[in-house]
Amino acid sequence: MTSLHADHYADNLVQLRSPLVTNRCVARDTFLCRIDAPEIAGAVIPGQFVMIRMAQHDAPLIGRAFAVWDIINDDSGSPRFIELIYLRKGTLTRALASAPVGTPMDVWGPLGNGFAARPCDRLIMTAGGIGQTPMLLLGKEAIGTTDFGREHGWANHVEIIYGARTAELLAGVEAFRTAGFEVTVCTDDGSTGQTGRVPDVLATRLTELKDTGTTRVVTCGPEIMMQRVSKVCDQHGVDCQVSMETPMACGIGICFSCVAKIRQDDPNQPWDYKRTCVEGPIFDSSRVHWDD
Repeated sequence: MTSLHADHYADNLVQLRSPLVTNRCVARDTFLCRIDAPEIAGAVIPGQFVMIRMAQHDAPLIGRAFAVWDIINDDSGSPRFIELIYLRKGTLTRALASAPVGTPMDVWGPLGNGFAARPCDRLIMTAGGIGQTPMLLLGKEAIGTTDFGREHGWANHVEIIYGARTAELLAGVEAFRTAGFEVTVCTDDGSTGQTGRVPDVLATRLTELKDTGTTRVVTCGPEIMMQRVSKVCDQHGVDCQVSMETPMACGIGICFSCVAKIRQDDPNQPWDYKRTCVEGPIFDSSRVHWDD
């Protein structure tokens, strides 16, 4: 596991108030918003997140964490806008879903450590529920179409296995295809794509790819899904990183509300609590102490 580096702390975050540029429905109860935030857009690496709250609103008082879905450049080619995909579920997201363009938002970030840029022959991204949100930027970097100021073009092939309960909940599938990724969709009810769950589809895929080069897996979604993906990768001897979706209150490591159990090298202390907002949200799956 990579040691906590000072860059993972929130010392270099940018906090700003900026308007919604777009805010539209992209799937059932799922929305995409765009915020004018060039200082953040130019600093993000794949897997990082921002905290947002609705300016001049006190319900909820604290912010909420959102993975950065995409970065949009201005006419000169410089990063200017951040895009977020969110599920209309809680107090903030219900209010945000009905917020008109121009609504001021308080935003701070980028936060967290982001995915590692580890060269491989094939990157397989696995996502369930709303867990597709950190994957677009990572895939673009891996395939080499976007440069985030570090190594890029480090995978020869990029694919995503994306699952949801039903077809109406899938959001961003066309964006993945447009980016040049191989896309496999699965649904619990069989309404589109393969019928089944992401870990099972991944297990079949890894069996097919045996002895075809180095494969790396990243995953984000419900914890039970990530735990099963981690187990599949362990069985196949495949490197895997997980993006933890632990609820956060501050995003900057102060409140300790977002801790996860992470394995340690000390035999006298097999695991310890780590803050997903600064030590994460990305962890090597072999380091995560899953609750059975």
